[in-house]
Amino acid sequence: MRQADIGVYGLGTMGSAIALNMAEKGIPVAVANRESEWVADFVTEAGPLSSQIIACEDLKAFVAALSSPRVVLFMIPSGVPVDDMISQVLPLLEAGDMIVDAGNADFHDTRRRSKDLQAHGVHFVGMGVSGGEEGARHGPSMMVGGSAESWARLHPVLNAIAADFKGNPCVAHVGPDGAGHFVKTVHNGIEYADMQVIAELYGIMRDASARQASEIGQVFAAWNTGPLQSFLTEITATILQAEDPQTGWPVVDVIRDQAGQKGTGRWTVIEALKLGQSPSGIEAAVGARSWSSQKDLRAEIAESLTETLSAEVPQDDVLGAAFEAARLLLHLQGFAVLQAASQTYDWALDLSRIAEIWRAGCIIRSVLLNDLADILKDTEDDSALLRYPAIQTRLRVTVPALRAVVAASIQAGVPVPAMSALLAWFDTMRQARGTTNLIQAQRDFFGYHGYERIDADGPQHGPWWSR
Repeated sequence: MRQADIGVYGLGTMGSAIALNMAEKGIPVAVANRESEWVADFVTEAGPLSSQIIACEDLKAFVAALSSPRVVLFMIPSGVPVDDMISQVLPLLEAGDMIVDAGNADFHDTRRRSKDLQAHGVHFVGMGVSGGEEGARHGPSMMVGGSAESWARLHPVLNAIAADFKGNPCVAHVGPDGAGHFVKTVHNGIEYADMQVIAELYGIMRDASARQASEIGQVFAAWNTGPLQSFLTEITATILQAEDPQTGWPVVDVIRDQAGQKGTGRWTVIEALKLGQSPSGIEAAVGARSWSSQKDLRAEIAESLTETLSAEVPQDDVLGAAFEAARLLLHLQGFAVLQAASQTYDWALDLSRIAEIWRAGCIIRSVLLNDLADILKDTEDDSALLRYPAIQTRLRVTVPALRAVVAASIQAGVPVPAMSALLAWFDTMRQARGTTNLIQAQRDFFGYHGYERIDADGPQHGPWWSR
């Protein structure tokens, strides 16, 4: 009986796409699905690629179709469904076999599952996959967390199906247990913030300059030819210049301004706070999506809270420079979260390599990531990217524009929560003397918490406690 190099369980959008990607690369792949009737339809739709696909009607046949050591890749909803599938497939596996969870999982679950399966001699891999359906089908960016042994077994398959950047596959073994899923979570947090900054720039041009969607789209198209080139800049230009066939209006003008979220951005914020980090741009992006959900309330009170405001909106080149500054700052915050997690969980994350595998295939791919990969490769100190001379030079050039755009937006009453939060973070970090000395005094006054003096060691208390 012919056997497969890998098995994909779960033939939804992403699972089907990644299985076809494998088949197209000449990799024999077994497929199965909880709703077994999906399997036959999938094989039929695969057409000529079906010669590389082994269709399995149940889990037992699916595992039997795999060459040893077996590799079972789950592309199913995260959480309880993964635990349920592990409990079903584990009795069919042997020591040395491997389970790969390629969904957007909570990395804490991945660490737990890795430890639990280790006791059975089975490798567990948490693999972040970015790029959506198109990426999964033709080349995603993949972040692999697991043992060195599992990576040795997996990387020939993953290298073959990964996105390619100038001959380099956009996949890497980033660390053990939950490292892959954590890196993917932070990727998504950066994605949230980048999308929010883009939306804010659109809002400035639409609401403070009364520009039409197609004209704004042309601005983004021009930006996509220079240092702001990215997948998100590119699709924004396309979206803004697209026409709704039903009304003839710009498509973006008929879309309800109420965004959803699947949780990974929120996870980034929660985990960052636990690690003593505060990625303010990501926090603002998550908050903005939550505010957008209050559409009915906003519509109800909009007229009664209207103000007559105006401001001179900066020119497109200044808006573009502000975009550069904001994008750089939000990436610095994301990488700071990665570095904090690396130290806390002893992952030894290679930030340069992570930047490299994000250069193609994933949603946040951009020219900036190529530059950051080079900058990070040239130094052994990943502890604070704001120290790097190359980054400081970029910020000195672009932050004045960000400051001008945020100021004009505030004067015009146009909300820019992510850009203003990023600017506030930058201004805080460039201050040798902040204002928390007053907060420390307040805490001591009402709670006897003590503080440190600038001219003495050890905890001290204020004169208010001597009365």
